[in-house]
Amino acid sequence: MDAEIRITGEPSRTGDRCAFTVDRPLFPGESAHFGDAASGAHSLLAAELLAIPGVESVLIADNMVTVSAAHPVDWPALGIGNVIRKHIRSGGPIVSEDYFRNLPAEGDLKWAIRDLLERQINPAVAAHGGYVELIDVRKNNVYLRLGGGCQGCGAADVTLKQGIEKAIRDLAPVVGEILDTTDHAAGRNPFYAPSK
Repeated sequence: MDAEIRITGEPSRTGDRCAFTVDRPLFPGESAHFGDAASGAHSLLAAELLAIPGVESVLIADNMVTVSAAHPVDWPALGIGNVIRKHIRSGGPIVSEDYFRNLPAEGDLKWAIRDLLERQINPAVAAHGGYVELIDVRKNNVYLRLGGGCQGCGAADVTLKQGIEKAIRDLAPVVGEILDTTDHAAGRNPFYAPSK
């Protein structure tokens, strides 16, 4: 019966994060981030994953479940695909409807994130000739563009995931996906080397 629900896992290069893509939408057109057991109350799936030793956070976005750990993990050994299958088969909501009830307004999130970018993040990336621009906030999803030395830089993904994303989530834990809209293949950058 497991064959009817297909799930593929793609670990990050650092091994501390894995994106599980499911063959069907789990939370269609929406995203929800769970960074602790208290926030997991809005999702039985997230609560069960957060109970696994070492798991720090869970992001559920459309047909993906991204799980982050405190250190590199042997992802197949955790059986996360089986946990996801169990929750799909239960027929219950993957994220409860009340998750969005207490979200801050988009305008408030925009203001807070722009302020964070100006005060903390941009001065740090400016040392490498880069900058980060807030493009938009839609519901609880944040759209960013990296420019200058960050555009096309081989470390841009690490900067985004381990630096910028962490700072934004510390400021606003309710933020769902943090999406990089940068065209890293465009522009001129000494660090960018297209793959062959």
